[in-house]
Amino acid sequence: MNRLLLALLALIAPALAAGPADGLQPKFTAASKYVSARTVQVWLPPDYATSKRRYPVIYLHDGQNVYDDPSPWSGKSWAVHRALAKLIAEGKVHPAILVAVWNTDNRLGEYMPQAAVPPLGAKSDPASDDLFKKLPVERAKIAGDAYLKFLVDELKPRIDRQYRTLRGPRDTMLMGSSMGGLISAYALVRYPRVFGAAACLSTSWPIGDGFAERWFEAHLPGPSARLYFDYGTGTNDGTIAPFQTRIDAAAGNRGGRWVSRAFRGAEHSERAWAARVDIPLTFLLGR
Repeated sequence: MNRLLLALLALIAPALAAGPADGLQPKFTAASKYVSARTVQVWLPPDYATSKRRYPVIYLHDGQNVYDDPSPWSGKSWAVHRALAKLIAEGKVHPAILVAVWNTDNRLGEYMPQAAVPPLGAKSDPASDDLFKKLPVERAKIAGDAYLKFLVDELKPRIDRQYRTLRGPRDTMLMGSSMGGLISAYALVRYPRVFGAAACLSTSWPIGDGFAERWFEAHLPGPSARLYFDYGTGTNDGTIAPFQTRIDAAAGNRGGRWVSRAFRGAEHSERAWAARVDIPLTFLLGR
């Protein structure tokens, strides 16, 4: 009987094994004195419950689209936790905690690199007068600095208290696409002692005729920062290449700390980012 029971358990064990979705923790609402409250959801790596180790953390923007249930406005998720679980199982990356931070109705304003926005009538930027006629956001709603304060002063301390995290900049990373890529790169400039690496997919350098790209050329993250950039050549991504090329040239040769890749034909969509998300994850967490 015991042998039969053991055989049956061996057969059903794979079905009982923890899958990527099992690491998802209950959603919670993160209040803030800087920006609107929003939903946050954490994913813990497969060995979290059975180990005593501490883990690096990746903060991801547009959190509605990070796991399995995408928001209606995109209709597609990145399934980042599934890609990461696969990489962990294959021994290609270090296990990490994911923190998906939902966006709000002021997504464009919160993801805007605030210091990069030229003041109205700036002589150094002739596009400043009509800049926001081309953007669906008012100057008064620009809140990139407030959003980063929320991450740094409110959310990160909460995550560090609740979970076994590695807390230094080397192990505190960001990931985002489009405007989420822009605010990720901006965070490394504004908070180099908090964030040490970022993966920026299809970064919105062309926004407002490139004012953010021009600012970044003059305000690059320090040489210890690790940055991954990529873009496709289809749909909206087709306009990114010249801006990214200038940023790459300004950064110079930083070896493996600065990676920039183009994906021929890839479009500006969650579907495209999901198809290649293992590449930036390996950059951030690779062994």
